Formats: sequence, structure tokens, C-alpha cells
Amino acid sequence: MPPPMPQLLPPVRKNSDRMPLPLIFILLTVMIDAMGVGLILPVMPDLIREVRGGDLSEAALWGGVLATSFAAMQFLFGPVLGGLSDRFGRRPVLLLALVVMTVDYSVMALAGTIWLLLIGRLVGGITAATHATASAYMADISPAQDRAARFGLIGAAFGAGFVLGPLIGGVLGEYGTRAPFWAAAALAAGNALLGWRVLRETLPEANRRRFDWRRANPLGALQALGRLPGIGRLLMVYFLYHVGFAAYPAVWAYFGQERFGWSPTMIGLSLGLFGVQMVLVQGGLIGPVLRRLGARGTVIAGHVFALAAFLALTLLTSGTWALIMTPLAALAGVIPPALQGIMSARVSADAQGELHGALSSSTAMAMIISPLAMTAVFAQFTSDSAPLYLPGAPFLLALVLTIAGLALFASRPLPKDAAAG
Repeated sequence: MPPPMPQLLPPVRKNSDRMPLPLIFILLTVMIDAMGVGLILPVMPDLIREVRGGDLSEAALWGGVLATSFAAMQFLFGPVLGGLSDRFGRRPVLLLALVVMTVDYSVMALAGTIWLLLIGRLVGGITAATHATASAYMADISPAQDRAARFGLIGAAFGAGFVLGPLIGGVLGEYGTRAPFWAAAALAAGNALLGWRVLRETLPEANRRRFDWRRANPLGALQALGRLPGIGRLLMVYFLYHVGFAAYPAVWAYFGQERFGWSPTMIGLSLGLFGVQMVLVQGGLIGPVLRRLGARGTVIAGHVFALAAFLALTLLTSGTWALIMTPLAALAGVIPPALQGIMSARVSADAQGELHGALSSSTAMAMIISPLAMTAVFAQFTSDSAPLYLPGAPFLLALVLTIAGLALFASRPLPKDAAAG
């Protein structure tokens, strides 16, 4: 489950300019976790057909299953690994996850059946669910005055992995469908060795607590939705946005190959370009847009950009024009931070953690649901028996979801303070 893109943050204090090796290890771990999906995404259409046969439509269906499996394991096991780190310490959890990740990518590089790939994705999702543990370690090693900036570094590392994964995977895909998996295994193994050398345990025995399955319940945040006053409608808008927008990672590799005949390298480059532009929008553009349009106007403008991009991708037959439309699609990235600002202003100070836990769970659920839905629609409209040949059909579904989200958002006015942001 990917988190929101990093925002601009104040620079780390000068006395922290010399970055300690454990901090470098944590940032590399987060980046490798983020690369887990994007690194192999450009080769998945060819790899699935290689191990299972069938056409691109069938490969897309299996691609949706694999993506959903990975996202579901991240969602379910994030709190579990965090709880285990509170019981046994941060170091063993982080190092064991990297070792298992190394073995998992190596097995996937050798996999000859779709079922082995599925098991690999399930295990990979578990080992990539160390974001909470990495954040806890960062808190342990950071002085109070540096924590905000260093948490910002974690967001930046995740954003870097989101961008670099498809780029590296696309380039390596030219050397075969297995090359990205070997690269991922090498990265995980190298980082595990670094951690073994430099990572010290930061959680004293006296501060450890018994592992409790009730605390490791990932649905706990979702149960809070009904208790947050006056924002259920906004949470639904937030959820609909993420389900629709997840069409990009869910079907882009299959769509690009089917519609434009793109190679893995071109798919990786296009996804990397999109990631860079999302970082620029959410990291640099959101502030000026909010000051100009206010929070309500920003959400509406973001939906308009999304509608235009989804409509274009539904109908386009030119890969060049698809790339030209990428900045327009990225501009829709102003929606989540603007919605977060509106909702944050409408709940009390002691409910902020509850709110953002609910938002995180909402994003995770969207990333579980969307790959299955979007790849199923793609398969339905690209198979030999399709009633209408339309590779862009997943983006048409995203268009419908975006219209629903915009209508829901605009159905009631916001209080003046929330609307102004």
C-alpha cells in the first residue's frame, strides 16, 4: 500500500547533516519496499504469459490477482510486524524481512508456474510491510527536534522507490523477464548485509510489550469511520479517488502493450515519468494551488483534471499523446492533500490520529480492490469475445468513479473555514 507522496519539509538541522549509517539503512529499506511493485511491473505481462500461456487479456486478470495479493498482505501484516517489533525489537524484524525478501525474489526469478508467482507475491507483500517498523526505528534514533524532518525523509525515500522501481524494471526488462527479480533480490540482500553490520537494537527490554493480536487488527481504523462526525461523505470521496486513480499501476503495463505496442522499457519510463510528476505536484504545487483556489476549489479542480485525463486515455490510440496527457493526470494529485486538510480541520485535536488511520486504511482498501476490478474490465474489453474492443475501458470506469466522487463532494457546501483550507 503506498502512502501519500512526500510534502515539502524544512531542512534537517545542521547538526544532523552527517547522516548516520542506521538512518541510511532505514531509508534504503523503505525505498526497496516501495520498489517492490514498480520494479517488476513492466515485465509482468510477458512473464505471466511465459509461465502460463494465454493472451494479454488473461495475463491482465492474473496480474490483478497478483497485485491485489501483494497489497492485501501489506495491509494485513503492517500492524502485525509493527507489533512484533514492539515485542522482539526493531532489528530482528527488519533484518528477517529483508532475508525473506531476498529468498522470495530469488524464487520468483526461477518460478515456472503462476501458482509459485502467486505465493511469491503473498510472501513479498508480507516482507514489504515494514513501513511501521522502519518509522518506529526512525523515532528511536532521532532527537526530538529532528524527527519531523527525518519522517519527511522516509516519505521521500518511498517516493524515490515509487519512481525508480518502474524505471529500473523497464530497463532491466530488456535483458529478460527474470532480470528485475534478480536485481530486487540483490538489493534486498545488500541492504540486509548493511543492516547486519550497522543496525543496533534501539528498543530496550524494559520497554518491550507482549504481542497482542487485538492491537494488530488492520481493520481497527476502518471501524472508526462511523465515529468521526461529519466527514463520512468526504472519506467516501477520498476512497473513490484512490480506487479510480489506482487504474494507472493496475493496468498501465497491459494497456501500454495492447494499445501502443510499448516495450517493458517504454512502460517503465512512462510510469517513472508519471511518478516524478506526482511528486512535483504533491510536493511543490499543492501549496500555491491551495492559496489560489482554497481547499474546496482545489478538490474540484483536481477532479476536473482527472476527468479530462481519464476521458483522453479511454479514447486515445497514440502513445505520444498518452505521454503528453501525463501532466494533466498528475495534476489530479492535488485531491488527496486538499481532502486531508478539509477533514483534519473538521475533527478535534485528539482525533487526528484516528482520522489519518482511517485514511490510511481507506487507501489500502482501494489498492486491494482496484487491481482486480480494473484488470477484469481490461480483460473483458480486449479478449477475442469482447462485445466492444476498448483497451481504455478501465479508465472509463475510473471516469465514472471520478464523476461519482465529484458529485458527492459538490452535493453539500463546506463550512467557510474548511472550504478556505
